[in-house]
Amino acid sequence: MPVTGERIRSVLRETPPEMLPAESRFRRAAVIVPIILRDEPVLLFTRRTEHLPSHAGQVCFPGGSYHASDETLIQTALRELQEEIGIPADKVMIAGFLDLYETLNSGFRILPVVGFLDENSPLVINPDEVAEVFEAPLSFLIDPRHQALKYAERGGVMREFYSIQFGRHEIWGATAAMIVNLSERLRSA
Repeated sequence: MPVTGERIRSVLRETPPEMLPAESRFRRAAVIVPIILRDEPVLLFTRRTEHLPSHAGQVCFPGGSYHASDETLIQTALRELQEEIGIPADKVMIAGFLDLYETLNSGFRILPVVGFLDENSPLVINPDEVAEVFEAPLSFLIDPRHQALKYAERGGVMREFYSIQFGRHEIWGATAAMIVNLSERLRSA
């Protein structure tokens, strides 16, 4: 079955999972999972600059920490999208939400907000935060044959994480886990 905007929307949560600020030791954050609905839908990724204090050089979705001025985590994701690659909130159609993701190493609980972007939206890349922007076909990314489960030891604890190799880019960790979440939802629909 082809992946269309309607099919994607049908497998997503209609409302974000509740995430209260006092419910855990995790800091709140949000990302936009940006999908451009072309004949073949693509996901849009950023690669962080090497000088950033956290997640330097990693491939990710636009996003970041919740700020007190953000009324919701959706606003956090939209604000970060505009700060990082210049796409304003009015150019994003919120399609729905994936499951919350917790990063044990950096201590974030992240809300993935799936948004459809207009393919003609011009990008204004913030060179302080973003080294590169690239697209990858959604059909490639959601194919389980491209989703490797890997293991690494950190602080004496063995951790597992997903990794997706796309050309010269390794998409791993939270970003890959969000793609796997979308992939599983699409396969079970």
